[in-house]
Amino acid sequence: MLEGIFSGLSTAVMPINLLMVVVGCFAGTFIGMLPGLGPITAIALMIPITYGFDPSTGLILMAGVYYGAIFGGSTSSILINAPGVAGTVATAFDGYPMAQQGHAGKALAIAAYSSFSGGTIAAIFLLVAAPALASVSLSFQSADYFALMVLGLTAVSAFAGKGQVLKAITMTLFGIMLSTIGTDPAAGVARFTFGSMDLVDGISFLLLAMSTFALSEALLQILRPTKDTRTDEQKALRNLGSMKLTKEEVKIMTPVIARSSVLGFFTGVLPGAGATIASFLAYGLERNLASAKEKLKFGKGSIRGLTAPETANNAACSGSFVPLLTLGIPGSGTTAVMMGALISYGVQPGPRLFVEQPDVFWSVIISMYIGNIVLLVLNLPLIPYISRLLALPQQLLVPFVLFFSLIGVYLVTFNTMDIHMMVLAAAIAIGLRLLNYPMAPMLLGFILGEMMEENLRRALMISDGSISFLWERPITLIILLISIAFLLAPLVGNTRQWLRNRKAVPNDGEM
Repeated sequence: MLEGIFSGLSTAVMPINLLMVVVGCFAGTFIGMLPGLGPITAIALMIPITYGFDPSTGLILMAGVYYGAIFGGSTSSILINAPGVAGTVATAFDGYPMAQQGHAGKALAIAAYSSFSGGTIAAIFLLVAAPALASVSLSFQSADYFALMVLGLTAVSAFAGKGQVLKAITMTLFGIMLSTIGTDPAAGVARFTFGSMDLVDGISFLLLAMSTFALSEALLQILRPTKDTRTDEQKALRNLGSMKLTKEEVKIMTPVIARSSVLGFFTGVLPGAGATIASFLAYGLERNLASAKEKLKFGKGSIRGLTAPETANNAACSGSFVPLLTLGIPGSGTTAVMMGALISYGVQPGPRLFVEQPDVFWSVIISMYIGNIVLLVLNLPLIPYISRLLALPQQLLVPFVLFFSLIGVYLVTFNTMDIHMMVLAAAIAIGLRLLNYPMAPMLLGFILGEMMEENLRRALMISDGSISFLWERPITLIILLISIAFLLAPLVGNTRQWLRNRKAVPNDGEM
């Protein structure tokens, strides 16, 4: 383990990798502040840039963008009540009221220290948890891997927004269907290509990621323009106030940071949970633990109410790397994009990564420590200046995203057919997004679909075509039962809600 840590450290401190940490953190902070553009869009835009890079360098850049976006999303949440990313929605509950009271600088400082603490503590947990889980998972067989893929897919679907479980499952299945286009890995024959030679190699992950997130997001900005917040931003910048914290405020923050870091990390480890759920859970926990007097402050500028979600969402970012690096299961939509990028580099995330490419494994973990320090340095002294970027009109950003998306995909293959497919995929994605269908489950289904098929075939061959492999090994059975529990959880919740509503409705003839 120590050998791996030193190997990762030597890789992480290379000048190019240190530069990528800084670039990733800055780009993530900038994109995280802009309402509408999230970390998935940012990472999708980074993929073409990283194609010529070493896998370690590429993943370090994308990881920097990821936690930088979560870190930066708090700035727009606090200053103008417009969360840049979903993970900072809970930050606005107390951050914005604090800013309105003339303490915007203090609110931004609390957010910066909380994010730094949460990210650093979670990175320490990652250092311990990831190798331990990787060691255990080395004993996994094809049946176990198949069960893990099912768990990853069902968890993301189950953790979808309220009323979106069925939509998430539909999109997951759609992604799996897309993954079957191309050449059959076992038989070597073309399938679902409709006679097109351009589809023999299947659909490119980069094409799908760029069209469903970056390109469709840019086009949606044109179709559904967001409210112009430049006036609000300029007003907020003039009233930042002091960024110094008192000893009493630090004393209030310390236990909250400790609790929220642990909660955020373990929530992030759950496939599909992510930073958004972690931030709401931490906020709810602190509100429940608070005294009656403290509870009244929540929603009106509570220090505890601001510290908890900011700590938890950054801790969850680090936590989501545990299933990605050790099991090959993305913990969120964002890490799903990263996983697709790693596979395109020729790196297979999973238990073997720890053994076969320890420099990639450890350098990412070590870079998180460095990244958190960079983010703190960026966000504290440079907040007043970085925040001015919010005043940029969105008309400038949309052409940039459109150009970068189309050129980025074309430069990888030099095939004009990819441009046509990308435009078609973006048009379908826009239609689905307007109907509130989530895109992340589809991308996850596409990434995991091929691996699911391979492991299912291998498991069936080992068991002579029998499906008994699903319950023969205890670990396979346990994972599948957890998957079923994830799927049934929303159904049980909806049934309970329906029964409550039915009881609440008076019988016929009663007033």
